[in-house]
Amino acid sequence: MSSPANIFGSLVVQVLTLLLLVRPIISGPTEAFDPREASIDSVHNALFNHLATCRHVVSSFISRIEEFNPVINAIISLNPEALSIADEMDARIASGNVTGALFCIPVLLKDNYDAVGMSATGGCRALENNKPMVDAPSVKVLKDAGAIILGKTNMHEMALEGLSVSSFGGQTVNPYDHTRTPGGSSGGAGAAIATSFAILGTGTDTVNSLRSPASANSLFSFRPTRGLISRAGIIPVSFTQDAAGAMARNPKDLAVALTVMASIGYDPTDNTTALMPSEVGRGECSASLYGNFNLRGIRLGLLDGFYNHTASAETTPVNGIMANIVSKLIAAGAQVLNITDSIYNAVAISATLDVQTYEYRELLDAYLAQPHVGGAPRPASFGELYTGGDFLVIPSQYPYINAAFGSSTSSQGYSIAQRGIENLIQALHTTFTQNSLDAIIYPEQKNLVVKIGSPSQSGRNGILAALTGSPVVTVPVGFSHPSGDAPLGVPVGMEILGRPWTEDLLMDIATYISELVPVRRMPVFANMTAEQKHYSDVPVIRPNSENIHPSYPLGVL
Repeated sequence: MSSPANIFGSLVVQVLTLLLLVRPIISGPTEAFDPREASIDSVHNALFNHLATCRHVVSSFISRIEEFNPVINAIISLNPEALSIADEMDARIASGNVTGALFCIPVLLKDNYDAVGMSATGGCRALENNKPMVDAPSVKVLKDAGAIILGKTNMHEMALEGLSVSSFGGQTVNPYDHTRTPGGSSGGAGAAIATSFAILGTGTDTVNSLRSPASANSLFSFRPTRGLISRAGIIPVSFTQDAAGAMARNPKDLAVALTVMASIGYDPTDNTTALMPSEVGRGECSASLYGNFNLRGIRLGLLDGFYNHTASAETTPVNGIMANIVSKLIAAGAQVLNITDSIYNAVAISATLDVQTYEYRELLDAYLAQPHVGGAPRPASFGELYTGGDFLVIPSQYPYINAAFGSSTSSQGYSIAQRGIENLIQALHTTFTQNSLDAIIYPEQKNLVVKIGSPSQSGRNGILAALTGSPVVTVPVGFSHPSGDAPLGVPVGMEILGRPWTEDLLMDIATYISELVPVRRMPVFANMTAEQKHYSDVPVIRPNSENIHPSYPLGVL
């Protein structure tokens, strides 16, 4: 049986070919391309109906970045080749040589992905000259599918927290409330996609880092089953917990991103990809999201332990929004079971089973030992980086880095934690089986995304999926009440966690919810058209590294 990735790719080629055959015979674009809330479909409609060229599409996003990035500080750098690639794609359209599900689709990469021609800094000033010689496998398949890598996004330094502040890129700002963080660590990608700087943004997730910015920016995201997408070519943190994924403004675009990124298949440079069962097709995710799926008979477990039931200005909006979405799910035919097992306590799980500090130093040493291209040296090891003074570690992370200096996978505590993880996986499997569950739901964060200057991104619930390797799709489910700082309110997201290799089911549930409760809205400050400029060159984006809260000192341990 053909895999969903192959079926979907074939359909895309057929549709694009048909559009080329029936396109109007006109000399050029007839109207401006509006990038606000644009989708893969709207870009392809503009291209193949000759409403815009690929250069114009890419230029419109660059124009928007130039106009609005100074407010939210989400972009670290732009790809100097973006417009040249767009010109090549216009030539392909003219010749009828159009292939790829992501043809001319602008994509932003979190700045820990290796991409030839651009630095991969991890947000760290010490890695400004880390210029990879080879694309990460996940970047290669995006390019092979026709995506244009538009640039790199800011992130929390080395992906170690969720505030999205870094020594190289400064503090990224939440586009819905400029006093708050955008979540993280992939907060730059979240803020950028929410503000329509590109169609898709990639991220990584070691504990919460794809789902936190999706929740905080009214986006959809996925963290795949461990082994579905290769993590090779990405600055690592944890072999056990790291995952690669994407964010989008609608579930259909997210499904395309998942299908493309999963098409890597087995990758010998990331042996977790050998975990995929033979009966699971590559890129297992529904390509027919708007089919006959409905929630009647779907059984969902609701994790009570992943709530903060103490009323406050930060927790009450989340609890109210979750109560509303649960009631709508029940009304739509879903059965929602309250799961009260004491094992589901995110704080306790993180405190006892998180293995990042055991794995981080060894993995970073291996990554930095690889060759790079640059005009200046960069640290060649974990020790060189964290003794060089050109980095940011927020005060709450001092114990983390100090522990990483002395811990390793040979530490006794590591083997104890790994046994605990196996027990957690078994407990989760038991919960699914005993309750005949199709998926588990809970708020991504117990409270609203925190204010800029906070010591940590408290209240997040991502640790369960991170340790068990379970797939998760995050969906926007509401906004807090509007305020002076947040004209629309602060976005709130919900996680939908499934059994391994059930991305197709999770995407169907997410799509149904997006139609049942269509809450996605774009930020007020950016809900206007930036002046459409036709660039002859890509403008230089300089990281706002001085935009760092004074409580976060540089180069201090």
